[in-house]
Amino acid sequence: MTSSTQEEENLDHSTTMVDANIQKTIDSIKNTASNIREGSSKVRDTVRTLRQSGAINELIYAVQEAVIAARDTTREISETARELRDRGVIRDTASAIDETTNAVRETAETVKGTAQQVKEAAPETMETIRKASSRSKKLKSK
Repeated sequence: MTSSTQEEENLDHSTTMVDANIQKTIDSIKNTASNIREGSSKVRDTVRTLRQSGAINELIYAVQEAVIAARDTTREISETARELRDRGVIRDTASAIDETTNAVRETAETVKGTAQQVKEAAPETMETIRKASSRSKKLKSK
């Protein structure tokens, strides 16, 4: 026998006499390969069924309609904003807000000043009321 023939015989014997752990690994790999083939076949069948049923086309058309609606809405909003800007509505609104803010500040200052005047005048007013009350009591008692 030649050395290559002996090696082939040794290889044949080594593949038939495999360690139990290695055999489990081999079986696991074969099982995984089989599962992949089955899964691929199921996916292929499912895609074929979906295509034939028209579900994929329905989905594509629905997405297309949604994208077109979003595009049209965006254009409308953009045009409206541009028109408002061009007509000066936004500038006028900002100006009105500024004027209102200034009027509120002026009103607050006026109210603050009025409150201060009332506070300062209160002692005099109270004294005047007391005197008037005393005179009234004196007049009644006579």
